[in-house]
Amino acid sequence: MNLEVESRNIDMTPRWKTEIEERMATLQRGHDDIIHGRVTLTKNRHHKKLDNVAEALVLVTVPTRHTITSRKEDKTFEEAIRAAFDAVAIELRKYREKRADKVVRIEPLPQLRGVVSKVFPHLGYGFILKDGGGEVYFHKNAVKGIPFNDMEDGQEVIFESEPGEKGLHATIVQPPHALEV
Repeated sequence: MNLEVESRNIDMTPRWKTEIEERMATLQRGHDDIIHGRVTLTKNRHHKKLDNVAEALVLVTVPTRHTITSRKEDKTFEEAIRAAFDAVAIELRKYREKRADKVVRIEPLPQLRGVVSKVFPHLGYGFILKDGGGEVYFHKNAVKGIPFNDMEDGQEVIFESEPGEKGLHATIVQPPHALEV
């Protein structure tokens, strides 16, 4: 990670610089997603609020070119640094949680072929006679590419199946033309 530490209208003390470097290392600990960091300390000479003359600006950039920034003012630089880093830590945690929550679900493409042998529209299920023999149960929620009520006995389908409590059941059922897009 590239870290820039600078000050304006005041000389940077070794203590402030050490604290900034330690806090930046803490933000990075356990993750390798901060590619750039910049901290600027500014003494506000003509500030409206004479109480808060110390300002800390903390900026971090992550690989998606997303930038997290916090600017805090306080009575002392130590308090401003702490407040700015705490705010960045919260936003960085939210960013990391959001990135971690992204789950890509890919449904497998149906591989097996068969013919609908029985369909019970009023009950919401049916059976498929597999190529090579054997029946597979399917529920209306497994049907894709055609309305369940349009399913008919003798209709050719492709499907995916997995073992269930009472034998194989289809997890995806669709007409063969649904893949020909």
